[in-house]
Amino acid sequence: MTKKSSRVFRSSDFVIPSSFVIRHSSFRAEGAFTLIELLVVISIIIVLAGLVLTTSGYVATKGRRSRAEAEIAAMSAALESYKADNGIYPQSSETNSLDPTSINLTSYQAASLKLYEVLSGDSNDDRTADTKSYFAFKPNQLSPSDQAQYVTFIRDPFGNSYGYSTAKASNPAGTIGYNPTFDLWSVADDTTGNQNKWIKNW
Repeated sequence: MTKKSSRVFRSSDFVIPSSFVIRHSSFRAEGAFTLIELLVVISIIIVLAGLVLTTSGYVATKGRRSRAEAEIAAMSAALESYKADNGIYPQSSETNSLDPTSINLTSYQAASLKLYEVLSGDSNDDRTADTKSYFAFKPNQLSPSDQAQYVTFIRDPFGNSYGYSTAKASNPAGTIGYNPTFDLWSVADDTTGNQNKWIKNW
């Protein structure tokens, strides 16, 4: 009878070749951003956000200017219709005394209200016509925006009162005013008196 030899196997005796080796240090280096990379990405995002905001602001302003130009043209056409019926453009002490060079927007409101009353046919400013209407104002063209309140002036797309003056028409020899018919304008977003930025009919 042969004697069986006993052998103790140790784990060190087994070597299993494997190509799957995780190199921890290499894995972290390839999968993470460095601080400099993060700062560069954040800087790019900030620049792009600034460009978007600047562009959107420019587009919004241009849109408001286009709308003001269209409204001035429409009101001018309505004034021509009024003149055809009455032989004269609407005038009052408020419109005759308003200086078109003024940048005091509060001083525009009385003359603007007179223009509203004539064109809308609403003589008591309650937003309901009681005489012939030459122009149908939209709610967003009038101030205040609350439809339950009386109208105080015609509002341009920038939130200011339109200017309406008949100073030159009432006093052709005077130095105030531009057109011998009427002056109609919006100062747009200007607050310095730079008429090159205004939207006007002269």
